[in-house]
Amino acid sequence: MENTRRDFIQKLGYGLVVPSTNMLSTIAKPPLGLELAFEMHINVGKPIEVGVTPQGTRRIIPILGGSFKGEKIQGTVLEGGADWQLIRKDGVAEIEAKYTLKTDDGTLIYIINKGLRHGPPEVMKRLAKGEKVDSSEYYFRTTPVFETNEGKYDWLMRSVFVAKGIRNPENVVIEVWKLL
Repeated sequence: MENTRRDFIQKLGYGLVVPSTNMLSTIAKPPLGLELAFEMHINVGKPIEVGVTPQGTRRIIPILGGSFKGEKIQGTVLEGGADWQLIRKDGVAEIEAKYTLKTDDGTLIYIINKGLRHGPPEVMKRLAKGEKVDSSEYYFRTTPVFETNEGKYDWLMRSVFVAKGIRNPENVVIEVWKLL
């Protein structure tokens, strides 16, 4: 069967070499898992439209504050950050949010959260109008990176995190997951 697949692909003109199933089975499959670190509820302001650039439409969404809570951490999202977005010509929003968290015990944590958001055009229009849209109808994923002083929360700088975003009419919810 393997020769048949390779012959078929080569006949299509792709000239690809397809590895055998046996070769793939020797690659170690790491037991990756996820652990919920915390959830953020971020209040955002009205988008500031910079305009159309050669790369796409640029806009800035002010971060007005919020809160976050998890098993090992909780506190507030400080006002003053923003989400700098580029809406590409293919409809994908490139997200780069920079803001500061303040834990209940006073520790400041700087966060850079980069990612992508996209979906069918009609779904994205509903989001843009401020309508409630189920998060299963669009893709909103980010990779937050944290910076803080040594101490109780330096575990944030020792792991990789991924996040799922949910855009609500009144806020953005970010579920932050630690990659195990």
